[in-house]
Amino acid sequence: MIASLLSATMALSACGSDNKSGGSGDSGSGSKGGPVVAVAFDTGGRGDKSFNDAAAAGLDKAVEEFKLEKPTELSGKPDESDADKEDRLRQLADNGATAIVTVGFSYKNALETVAPDYPDVKFVLIDNSLEAKNVASYVFKDNENAFLVGAIAALTSKTGKIGFVGGVNETLINNFEKGFTAGAKQAKADIQVDVKYLTEAGDYSGYNDPGKGKVAAEGQYDGGADVVYAAAGLSNNGVFEAAAEKGKQAIGTDSDQYLTADASYKESIIASALKRIDTVVYDFIKSVKDDTFKAGTHAVGLKENGVDYVINNPQVKAAVDSKIQDLKKQIIDGKITVPSAN
Repeated sequence: MIASLLSATMALSACGSDNKSGGSGDSGSGSKGGPVVAVAFDTGGRGDKSFNDAAAAGLDKAVEEFKLEKPTELSGKPDESDADKEDRLRQLADNGATAIVTVGFSYKNALETVAPDYPDVKFVLIDNSLEAKNVASYVFKDNENAFLVGAIAALTSKTGKIGFVGGVNETLINNFEKGFTAGAKQAKADIQVDVKYLTEAGDYSGYNDPGKGKVAAEGQYDGGADVVYAAAGLSNNGVFEAAAEKGKQAIGTDSDQYLTADASYKESIIASALKRIDTVVYDFIKSVKDDTFKAGTHAVGLKENGVDYVINNPQVKAAVDSKIQDLKKQIIDGKITVPSAN
């Protein structure tokens, strides 16, 4: 069902230096020139066909375009501690990285501890906010693109009932849920929305359990929903499998999940809510290379091209896209204010 995970958990060899400026005697540049890039992926790592892969796409583009050395990649594990994340970031910095990408909001506490110890290393924190001189934080207005796919789901539904499967019941994913429900109600006031979370706050296995995702979606489809939006990381694959087996439809998140889906459930994915993590990662690496890095928190939504949507099913696109484009414009113009959980 699922492509094997490619999350790299390789051990890093000692670089022979305790230099906390982040270098190893090379002035912070790889042998090809430019920054020495490293990545701390979230749970699931490269190959999750969702959040991490969106980051990997921006990374790969920057490495190829700027002819950088191949980055070191390490990945998180379910239920790990902040201390584990701290160790991962220190490994990357001590190994000579000068630009480190941290993928996922859960790196905030670790980065808050580690970043001051490496003042010459530039970090980017994705999906959370941290004020530090060498950290650029990016938070996405996930409620805005979730609003649009909520409208897609409602307008596409023939049963009048749709579903939302969230990975973990916490503010980040609550934001998706709020936007999704609001968009669905905007498009069809009497639509019913069935909400299910795979795990509660603090248990991050909900982002990495396709089995739970499948069971949750099966329950929603059996309960009358015919379109389910999945915002659950790698667990989305279980939702997609359930959709295919039940002859129903699903919507993905973060990246265009139709493009990377397993052939057995590809056609069940009618759309995805896009989070332009690829653009954020690429721009961060470029800013370090060009010496234009700016610390601080950057909030990006539809207006800033930080989030968007894609409709993959031709029939659905023909039927609803003009309405969705109108809703998108209204949000950008400030005529619609999308509720959030923040």
